[in-house]
Amino acid sequence: MLASLSIRNFVLIDRLDIDFSRGLCVLTGETGAGKSILLDALGLAIGGRAESSFVRGGSDSGLKAMITATFDIPGDHEALARLANNDIEMPDPGEPVILRRILTGDGRSRAFVNDQAISAGTLRNIGETLIEIEGQFASHGLLDPSNHRTALDSFGRLEKMVAATRETWNTMTVAEKALETARDEIERIASEGDYLRHVYAEIDEFDPQEGEEKELSEARSLMMNSEKIAESINQSLDTLAGHKGLQTALSKAARSLERANEQAAGTLKAVLESMERTGNEAATTVDLLGDALRSLDQDPAQLERLDERLFGLRALARKHNTSVDSLAELRAEFARKLERLDDADRDLTRLQTEAREARAAYLDTSRRLHDARAKSAGALDKAINKELPHLRLEKAKFATQVTELAETAWSSHGIDNVTFDVTTNPGQPAGPINKVASGGELARLLLALKVALSTSNKVTTLVFDEVDAGVGGATAASVAERLSRLSNGVQVLVVTHSPQVAARGARHLHVMKSIETVDGGDNTVTAVTELSTGERREEIARMLAGAKVTEEARAAADRLIEEFAK
Repeated sequence: MLASLSIRNFVLIDRLDIDFSRGLCVLTGETGAGKSILLDALGLAIGGRAESSFVRGGSDSGLKAMITATFDIPGDHEALARLANNDIEMPDPGEPVILRRILTGDGRSRAFVNDQAISAGTLRNIGETLIEIEGQFASHGLLDPSNHRTALDSFGRLEKMVAATRETWNTMTVAEKALETARDEIERIASEGDYLRHVYAEIDEFDPQEGEEKELSEARSLMMNSEKIAESINQSLDTLAGHKGLQTALSKAARSLERANEQAAGTLKAVLESMERTGNEAATTVDLLGDALRSLDQDPAQLERLDERLFGLRALARKHNTSVDSLAELRAEFARKLERLDDADRDLTRLQTEAREARAAYLDTSRRLHDARAKSAGALDKAINKELPHLRLEKAKFATQVTELAETAWSSHGIDNVTFDVTTNPGQPAGPINKVASGGELARLLLALKVALSTSNKVTTLVFDEVDAGVGGATAASVAERLSRLSNGVQVLVVTHSPQVAARGARHLHVMKSIETVDGGDNTVTAVTELSTGERREEIARMLAGAKVTEEARAAADRLIEEFAK
C-alpha cells in the first residue's frame, strides 16, 4: 500500500508530507483547492509524464520539484520481480519500496527507486504494479485497452493457461526459426551446388595432406643440392677410409701399442679398447655415408614430379585464397556442405515436422485459453452489469469482447484481442469504454469494473478521482458502499465531493488552498490536513449544506457517520 507521500515545490504545494493507512481514505475540499494536484504529484512519482509547469513558481524560479512515494508491499509482490529484472537492489525484508522523481524548471527529470537512479520508463514499469489511478481524465489502467486482456485473465484465474500458451508460443517460434534458417542455408548451398562439387573434385584430385608443403620443400631442397652433398660425402669417405684415412691410422697405432702393452704389463689395455671402439664407430660412419650417397642416386625425373606437385598445390591454394596446409580442411568443409545438401530432404522433413507439431500445440493451448476467456468474459459481464443499476447506470450494458486476431497478430498471449465495450443508452452501438462513456459515467463504470475485479487486483493501491461526480442520494450511497467494500481487499484513495462517500472513509484528509504573504508578496499554497472526529463532522456537514453549515446539516452528518460506522 501507499504508506506516505512527500511533495516539495510542486505547483501550489510548497512542502507537504502525508501518511496513509489501509482501507478507504477520502480526500475532500472545495473545488479548486488542489485535490487534482495531489493526483498529478502521485502520477509523477510512479512514472507519469513530467512537465516544466509542475515546478512551483515556473521555470524561472530556480526550484526543483521532488515527489517521494513510499510503499509497503508483501514479499511476493510483482514489483520485487521487476526490481530484480532491472538489476535494482532489492530492499531487505520488511523494508519499503521508495519511488522518487525530481523535476527541474526546464522539464528535465530524474527517477529513483530506493535511491538507485533509473529511467522514467523503468519507474513507470515498477509503479504500475503498485498503484492504479482511475478517473474521468485517466488514460491508463482499465481505460487502456492493452490492459483489458490481463484484467480478464486475472478475473478468470487463467494464469496457468496463459503460462502454458506462452511456453508453446516460445517453442513454436524457436522451431519455426530453425526451419526458416535451415531452408535459407540449404537454398544457399543448393544454389552453389555445381560450384561446390567442382571445387571439391578439384581439391580431392590433389588429395592434399596437412604438412605436405614442408615435406615437399625439404625434399626439393635436398634433390637440388644433391651434387654438392655427394661431393662432401665422397670427401668424407676418402678421409675416413682412404690411404691415409682414420681407420688406417688407428690400425697402425693399435699394432704398435699391442707390442708395448705386453711390455707394460697390460697398462695400455684401456687405450687399445678405446681405439677399437673408435675404429668400429668410424666403420659405421663410413657405412652411413655410403647409404646417404646411394640415396642421392635418384631418378632425375623425380625432381620434376616433385616440383609439379609442390607448385600445383601452391597454385591451388592461391586460387582459393588459402594456404597449402589449409587445403585439406577446405576439402573437408566442402564435403560437409555437400553432405548437408545431400541430407537436406531428411533434415527439412524433420524440422517441418517439429514446427508443425509445435504450431499444433500452440493452437491447442491458445484455443483452450480462448474458450476459457470467453467463459470468463460472460461471468465478468454478469458481475458488472449487476452493479450498474446501483450506480445510476441502469440503461448501460457492459460487454467483454473476445475476438480472434489475424495470424500475423498472434503472440505469446494467445490468439485473442480483448476489449471492454459499453453502451450507455438502448439503441446506441456499443463501443470502447473510454470512447463511449461520459466523464461521470466513466468513473462509475470503472468503479463497477474494479468491484468485479476486486479479488484479482494486482496493485496495492487504487485511486479514484471524483467517481461520484454527478450523482447523489441513493446512488452516491451505493458508490460509497462499493468503495468501502473494495477497500477491504486493497487500499483505496478517493477524491470526492460526496458526503456519503466521505462518511465511509476510515481516514479523512482535507485539501485547502490559502494565500500567504511572504516577503511582502502574496503566495498561494495548498495544504492537506487529517481531520479529527469533530472536524470531519464539520466537513461532511459543509458538503451537505454548502457555504453555510447549519445544525440540520451537522445532524445529517452525524447520521451518515453513525450509519456507515455500523
